[in-house]
Amino acid sequence: MRVFFTLLLIGCFALTRSDAQKVSSATPADTTAPVTATTDLLAELVDSTEQPLLPHKMIFTQRVFWGPKGLLRVADLAPLTAEGRAKELKIRCTMLVGHQVMGFVTLAGFVAQGIVGAKLYNATGDQYNRLLNVHSALATGVNVTYTTTALLSLTAPPKMLDERRGLSSIKLHKYLAVAHIAGMIATNVLAGSLQQHPELKPYHRAAAYTTFGAFALSIIAIKI
Repeated sequence: MRVFFTLLLIGCFALTRSDAQKVSSATPADTTAPVTATTDLLAELVDSTEQPLLPHKMIFTQRVFWGPKGLLRVADLAPLTAEGRAKELKIRCTMLVGHQVMGFVTLAGFVAQGIVGAKLYNATGDQYNRLLNVHSALATGVNVTYTTTALLSLTAPPKMLDERRGLSSIKLHKYLAVAHIAGMIATNVLAGSLQQHPELKPYHRAAAYTTFGAFALSIIAIKI
């Protein structure tokens, strides 16, 4: 009797499985259902066997903090897990939005500093001293916002995937960033030498304009 019931259960299970396979093969896949990028991303993160949790290429500052042996991993402040990476990508999004906002603030500071600087070259007497104070204050503000803008990008958690090969707006943005960082350093170094070497004013102005141009183009590149 037990053998009969066992065979009966096996037969029912086989028929049920066969019917399910027929329904599955007969029903076309629903390709019209909307799939958001966030859903895909979280699915990839959960299935860590197929999708690595970190990109192979990261900039130095990201590797120091967020790499497999980064400071935040070692201190157990940001464990390298699928759930943790999902939170890190949200943090990255917030930091990059702040990066863009501070970039526009810095650009406005560059414009104001350029206007005052142009007047400063032809000023004399009390007007020169007054404009010099304004120019110095603007320079301090620009240095602060510029540094903040850079740190928001350089220390943000890394993206999920490596960048695609070939030129892109993101890569162009990074190449221009190298140019305006070098220009920013040169501008500040020359500015500190102007009192003792006033003949360096044309070079200081050229470095400042180059920095502004590269910075403005980097913003335009990311918006294309």
